[in-house]
Amino acid sequence: MTTTETASPRYATIDAWPTADLTAGIIEAQYAAIAAAQAAQGAIARAVDLAAARLAGGAGRLIYIGAGTSGRIGTQDCVELRPTFNWPDARTLVLMAGGAEAFLRAREGAEDSEADALRALDAAAVGPDDVVIGVAASGRTPFTIAGLRHARAAGALTVGFFNNPGAALGAACELPVLLETGAEFLAGSTRLKAGTAQKVALNAFSTALMVRLGYVHAGLMVEMKPTNAKLHDRAAGMVARLSGAGPEAARSALNLAGGSVKLATLMLARGLSRAEAEATLAAAGGRLGDALGGR
Repeated sequence: MTTTETASPRYATIDAWPTADLTAGIIEAQYAAIAAAQAAQGAIARAVDLAAARLAGGAGRLIYIGAGTSGRIGTQDCVELRPTFNWPDARTLVLMAGGAEAFLRAREGAEDSEADALRALDAAAVGPDDVVIGVAASGRTPFTIAGLRHARAAGALTVGFFNNPGAALGAACELPVLLETGAEFLAGSTRLKAGTAQKVALNAFSTALMVRLGYVHAGLMVEMKPTNAKLHDRAAGMVARLSGAGPEAARSALNLAGGSVKLATLMLARGLSRAEAEATLAAAGGRLGDALGGR
C-alpha cells in the first residue's frame, strides 16, 4: 500500500473529535506538506536550471500532464503563467486525463488510459524543445506515467512530481521530485497534504523558472500586462520604482510603451524613445537588468 493510502492510527477516532480539534488537526497536518517541499528543494532547483536551458531558445513549451486533483493543481500553475509573467499561451499546454471537462467534474476512470496520453502528446507534436511536467500523488497513475515515458522518448525534458517513495513515476521521468507527505488526515485524500506539497513545489518551480528566463526583475513582475485598472496601477508603480520617476511620468511612459513595464522603465531611466528602448531590450535578450546597465 502507498503511504498516501495508509490510514494513520492518529486519526482513527476523528469522528468523535470536537470541531475545533478537527480543523486544528487538518491544518496542523499541512506543515508536513511544507516540510516535504523543502526537502525536495534541491531536486526542484535542478529541474529549474535544466528547464530554463531548454526553454531559453524561445521555441519550447511547458506541458503539464496529470489526472484528478494532481492534474488540477498542475493546470492551476499553468494558467497563471500568462497573467503573472506574460508567458505566451502558445508555449503552454495542459493534458488532463478526461479532457478539459475533468477540471470541473471528476472523471475518475480517465486516469487509467495510457492510450489517451499518447494520443494527446502525439497531437501536440511534443519534442526536444519541450519541458513536460507530470504530477501524480500516487506516482502510479497510468495516464501520467505513459505520458512522461512517451515525452521522454520524444526527446522532451521530463519532470515528475509525486508523493510516494519508490513510485513508478519517478523512473518514468528524467527529473523526479519526490514530495514525501505520508499518510493523509483522511486516508487516500491526496487533495490534502499531497496536494498542498504539489502546489508549493510547482509554485517554486515555475516562479524560479521565470526568474531564470528574465521575466522578473528586482522581485517585480515586469512582464505583466496591465489588463485592468488594478494591474495598471501596479504596472505604473513598478515603472516609478524602477526608473525613479514620479507617478504621472510613469503612467505617461507606460501608455507610450503600450503597457510594457520594461519599455517604460527604459524610456524613463535612460531617456530613450520607445523604438530605442525596444532595440536596447532586444539587444539585452529581454532582460531588463542588462538593458539598464546591470542595475
